[in-house]
Amino acid sequence: MAGAVVGLALIPEAIAFSIIAGVDPKVGLYTSFIIAVITAFLGGRPGSISAATGAMALLMINLVKDHGLQYLFAATLLTGVFQVVFGVLKLGRQMKFVPRAVMIGYINALAVLIFLAQLPQLTNVPPTVYILTLLSLVIIYILPRFTKAVPSPLVALAVMTIAAMALKLEVPTVGDMGELPKSLPLFALPQVPWNLETLKIILPYSLTLAIVGLLASFLTAALVDELTDTPSDKNQEAKGQGIANIVTAFFGGMAGCGMIGQSVINVQSGGRGRLSTLAAGVFLLIAILFLQDWVRQMPMAALVAVMIMVSIGTFRWSSFQNIRRIPTTETAVMLTTMFVTIFTRNFALGVVTGIVMSTLFFSNKIAQLVFVDKVLSEDGSHRTYKVAGQIFFLSRDEFLAAFDFTELVERVSIDLTHAHLWDQGAVEVLDRAVLKFRRNGADVEVLGLNEASATLLNKLAMYPKADGLNKQ
Repeated sequence: MAGAVVGLALIPEAIAFSIIAGVDPKVGLYTSFIIAVITAFLGGRPGSISAATGAMALLMINLVKDHGLQYLFAATLLTGVFQVVFGVLKLGRQMKFVPRAVMIGYINALAVLIFLAQLPQLTNVPPTVYILTLLSLVIIYILPRFTKAVPSPLVALAVMTIAAMALKLEVPTVGDMGELPKSLPLFALPQVPWNLETLKIILPYSLTLAIVGLLASFLTAALVDELTDTPSDKNQEAKGQGIANIVTAFFGGMAGCGMIGQSVINVQSGGRGRLSTLAAGVFLLIAILFLQDWVRQMPMAALVAVMIMVSIGTFRWSSFQNIRRIPTTETAVMLTTMFVTIFTRNFALGVVTGIVMSTLFFSNKIAQLVFVDKVLSEDGSHRTYKVAGQIFFLSRDEFLAAFDFTELVERVSIDLTHAHLWDQGAVEVLDRAVLKFRRNGADVEVLGLNEASATLLNKLAMYPKADGLNKQ
């Protein structure tokens, strides 16, 4: 039953995402059916829903516009190959390195871009379109206050379709956007030249689609993990998504990925296992084959309202409501990820930018956490520096500033029991400290090195070598 609810709810979204990508509605519908069915068996997160999505559709617009539908199929095939490779290489475990601020920025950007993609459907149209859109939104948001037995977007679509047909309203409909499927999808190879020129065209799109698709799928899987308190296999999810996209490419579909909204609907409706995902795909196909006449008459205004609902529901409003309580660096990362993604329309670039920023902020914060205690012997001849913290290229200045090289002592001990040397920069700054003390006549010893730090030091340090001082 949960799968049936999701299958019905997939219809308007699959059609709307097809229109965003600039392809016939049947492309998105085929995609949603195939991917849902395959990931039901091969996915790594039972209960998660995968299909055609706005995040992927937004990335396809220029490819379809510039090169046509067949190149989209070829790009979808290569996307699937990339994702299978990522799964085999177990890159799913790297998801833990994507900070929450980056995830929120990505989700917010997705919501904004889905909303912006609806604006062409609301430009240079009859006033009736605005009325239908507004009435659809009223139904979508008011009906759940009275009953949740039937998804309110479906009720809005049904009511607006009946009203448009009964009143013979002259408004754009789904049928105007392209042909709907009348049968099961047929197997066919993408009709493109199989050469390097084609690879040059589709490679950037495919790589971006693969990364964004996996990011969305992993986010969806993580959310379902939390809702069901059960684990998922991210690497299997990557391989399952990849195989689904490869198969989709041979049956006239476009690349898809995990759907946060539909997965939440599935879980809240009682779906926990693979059967609910399978039921969603099968029920979707049955609905579009037997309810085609009704689907063709859907006003585009109602679909626009559904996508506006999706964008509003996807946007994380709490990220702005709690902005004063969130650390400034995290807010900066979230906003940067969001705006880079929106202005470039490149989800991968936005996410990478956010990760780089988070890494720099984190490294800078850790670099400041270097503590040095100074202990002088009773006779004033021996100074001990007890260092605690992480020593690497960014913490060199803090480390070096803790030493008093002008102090006249016979012996200096640098105790690194509670410190760790991470890179060549750490070794270089320790070298400088030791050699400066030696130039001033002090006998220097380095104590407490852990095994990893000692290994790094033996390979790179100059001060242990007899001629180290002369080389300086």
